[in-house]
Amino acid sequence: MISDFLISAYPWVKSLHVISVISWMAGLFYLPRLFVYHVEKVKQGSETDQTFQTMELKLFRAIMNPAMVAVWIFGLMLVFTPGVVDWGFLWPWIKATAVLVMTWFHHWLGWRRNDFKRGENTLTGRQYRLMNEVPTVLMVIIVLSVIARPFS
Repeated sequence: MISDFLISAYPWVKSLHVISVISWMAGLFYLPRLFVYHVEKVKQGSETDQTFQTMELKLFRAIMNPAMVAVWIFGLMLVFTPGVVDWGFLWPWIKATAVLVMTWFHHWLGWRRNDFKRGENTLTGRQYRLMNEVPTVLMVIIVLSVIARPFS
């Protein structure tokens, strides 16, 4: 039965979920920082521009996308493990909302990466610095919701 499997696999699934979250967060913190330096220090069309685009592409596709998918897979496995989440409390709804916003932010970064690729970036280093705070705020909301459960 699937619930028996999920219960027995719980420590492994939870471990893989945490590893995936750490990998995803690393990318969510680093890519906007790359965008800051790309905007402020690199001339469009230069060799350095191509280097930054390669770094941004590899970070996004080789690390961030697989990590995000893994977060979702292992997270949903945890959600469906009997006894792990009680949707009668507010904390899982807050966490789920923050994860959806984090996923949107991930895609927003992908759209901005495409802007650089097309030579159409319109945002400044300051704007990317501000956006770099989004994953931090979401991480705090998620961790407090899951660990402290202030809305239980």
